[in-house]
Amino acid sequence: MNTAPVPEPRTAVALAARRRKTDAALERVHQAIARLRREKAQASIAAVARRADVSRTFLYDNAEARAAVAAAMTEASERRSRTLAEQDDEREATWRERALNAEEALKAAHSEILAQRTRIGELLGQIRDLEAEWTEGAIQRITTENTTLKQRVRQLTTDNRTLDERLKAARSNLRFQDRRVADLEARIAEPALKS
Repeated sequence: MNTAPVPEPRTAVALAARRRKTDAALERVHQAIARLRREKAQASIAAVARRADVSRTFLYDNAEARAAVAAAMTEASERRSRTLAEQDDEREATWRERALNAEEALKAAHSEILAQRTRIGELLGQIRDLEAEWTEGAIQRITTENTTLKQRVRQLTTDNRTLDERLKAARSNLRFQDRRVADLEARIAEPALKS
């Protein structure tokens, strides 16, 4: 068996060709990552390998490719976390505003109910004091006004109950959003702790 040594220039040519092929693959990897960033798509080993037309093994074996993909995945994760945090902040602000509006409306309803009850009490007192002196028409007018005021009190009580339920719902939603924000902050903190 004759094992002839490979001439030195052929080895150099093969190595140079292999380097060019690797450099071209790395360039495709960087371009694929740049496209994923522009499209704001999820960066992963599979996505980069598919778009760069390289094998996953190449991405795992080549240190520069592995580092570029890892950096892209980290950046995409941070961008997604920021987006989620911003959306949660917007939702929380909306729910907080609704809760404050409901509380304000509830206070106004309580004040109106108290004013109406006071007015009813005054009218009932006047009816009792002057009932004997009033004509049938005046009594009828006062009775009608009293009925109207009672209906208004019932309506305000119903409105108060509705506003109270909305306030409870808004507070519940706000507590849920607070838990969600805490959960997202914990998720964001996990990659930083692992590093």
